[in-house]
Amino acid sequence: MKKRIYLCLAHMSGREMEFIQDAFDTNWVVPMGPNVNGFEEDLEKFINRREGATPLKKSVVGLSAGTAAVHLALLACGVGRGDEVIVQSFTFCASSHPVTYLGATPVFVDSEPETWNMDPDLLDEAICDRIAKTGRKPKAIVPVALYGMPYRIDRIMEVAARYDIPVVEDAAEGFGSRYRGQMLGTFGKYGVLSFNGNKMITTSGGGALVCETAADKNKILFYATQARESYPYYQHEQIGYNYRMSNICAGIGRGQMTVVDEHIAHHKHVQELYCEWLAGVPGIEMHTNPDADCDANFWLCTATLAPELRIKGQDEAYARVVAGAVGGAASVTHAAATPTTDCQPNANVEALRVALDAAGIEARPLWKPMHRQPVYASAPSYVNGVSERLFSMGICLPAGPCVSDDDVRYIVSQIKAAVEA
Repeated sequence: MKKRIYLCLAHMSGREMEFIQDAFDTNWVVPMGPNVNGFEEDLEKFINRREGATPLKKSVVGLSAGTAAVHLALLACGVGRGDEVIVQSFTFCASSHPVTYLGATPVFVDSEPETWNMDPDLLDEAICDRIAKTGRKPKAIVPVALYGMPYRIDRIMEVAARYDIPVVEDAAEGFGSRYRGQMLGTFGKYGVLSFNGNKMITTSGGGALVCETAADKNKILFYATQARESYPYYQHEQIGYNYRMSNICAGIGRGQMTVVDEHIAHHKHVQELYCEWLAGVPGIEMHTNPDADCDANFWLCTATLAPELRIKGQDEAYARVVAGAVGGAASVTHAAATPTTDCQPNANVEALRVALDAAGIEARPLWKPMHRQPVYASAPSYVNGVSERLFSMGICLPAGPCVSDDDVRYIVSQIKAAVEA
């Protein structure tokens, strides 16, 4: 039986156990510790690199998750109850849920068609309208590097500067992606990184926050360690959180950092293979770097299916409620009430997902836009139809370091076999 091919699984470097064993040998089996410090230093060296320019001097704080990084960044930006935060609609819920943790309201902004990320013109329109409607400007802006594709950060920063609003870059999917030679996560006031088990590198679970200054880093460290004051006993004058990365997880991360450039190169190689081997299939288009400014890591390789493309079995798509987890979402515990919703991928996308699943290949739809999620039905949104159109047409294909050339060849063969003649 052929192995199952997953979207993106971590691949070990061989050095992870060296750092983990040191943590056990020195009894640093707790949050914080030498591995955390070392991992933060490795990350700083990596993200501060710039092509043909002097390195940056950004600081990094290791945290328990990328979601925790979003939460603390917004907290440090002064977001609180009754405030509004501009968030890219085309994203995973970790970009927006922390806004609600703080009692604030997410204001969703749609995408521009080239990068699939936040539309800078629509962002400007949204800010003007929120000021007109509420008398207050949003407290932060959260663009997202969808599937590793860089956002138009130069234009987003121009808009943000005009209104003096801090930018929190959600680069969780964009670790190692660059815009004009500079790493994502280093342009804004804060930058969010993720090291979940399916990211470019992993700490099994974990994240980090990129900070502009040492003072910003100290502020984040304070909130991430339960906001403890400097007394010989536990004194708390503000609410803090238990968000620090563990020394064990950081040991995995230190091992992963020895192969990060190899991982990024492999993802780009897989993307090139898909582009080459699917080029002759009418109705299937890979999403690629739109211009020389964007240098995506291709965390996942994504494609769109033309509505007129026919996939075998698509007349039976959505015929029954899905049983169990889909797309690697192993934590799914709620059974769906109906097989369909009022906003879902086209039948040919679902039929291709099912066909690939039957062939032992994990694929999944694109992220469902947040402004179409029932939980955010009452949230303000500024839309242009781009994210909904892409969601209806798009699919994610495997791209991780465990995906070989032969795997890509097999995936492409199964896609071609699923297309009706």
